[in-house]
Amino acid sequence: MLPGTVYNFGPDAFPFIDEDAPQHPVTRKGAIRVEMEKRLQRASKEGARVLIVRAGDFFGPKAGNNWLAQGLAKPGKAVTKITNPGARGIGHQWACLPDVARTMVELLAHHHSLDAFARFHMSGHWDGDGTGFADAIRRVVARRTGRAPAVVGFPWWLLALAAPFNVTFRELQEMRYLWTTPVHLNNARLVQTLGHEPHTPLDVAVEKTLIGLGCLTPDVRASISSHAS
Repeated sequence: MLPGTVYNFGPDAFPFIDEDAPQHPVTRKGAIRVEMEKRLQRASKEGARVLIVRAGDFFGPKAGNNWLAQGLAKPGKAVTKITNPGARGIGHQWACLPDVARTMVELLAHHHSLDAFARFHMSGHWDGDGTGFADAIRRVVARRTGRAPAVVGFPWWLLALAAPFNVTFRELQEMRYLWTTPVHLNNARLVQTLGHEPHTPLDVAVEKTLIGLGCLTPDVRASISSHAS
């Protein structure tokens, strides 16, 4: 099983991408991903069974390094400002990590009917305006704290200056193209196979993520209400 990314694709596959779209990456990470999947495909012709579930930018309570934790909010700190890497009017796709896990588990239950080299795309949380995800963080924080944080633009210019001296900044800068054009995965094959796509409501997923990052304290009242019911 491999959680796939959109790094495999270049502008020739944008904006609405299905599983059989050409993979012409424009970044180093993308080239590595393409080669990895080619090797898995060769292995599937020699008896291995492969399942690739591709999704947008991951986020979740324990998602590790991701744009939410590296850009929009700061782990371990209250959210007083949201730094949005996107631009108004440019759609962007997000994926709640627990939804990706549930999708993989449900697909494994259908493994007898899947191809030896099976690929599926998730739609996840599509932010069609480019501001919806930041707005969801703002809503959640305002509801929990009574204060709505400001939303500011991501300092891409600073990354460009620091990129020659910092590998992480260089790789983040390399991925900027994914924030300047809509990139949306087509989940028709997944829905046809499962009949649905596992989907946590955006505000619920964002709240759990912020709690997991230590940006919000757990909602004790909600926990007590849940146990009581």
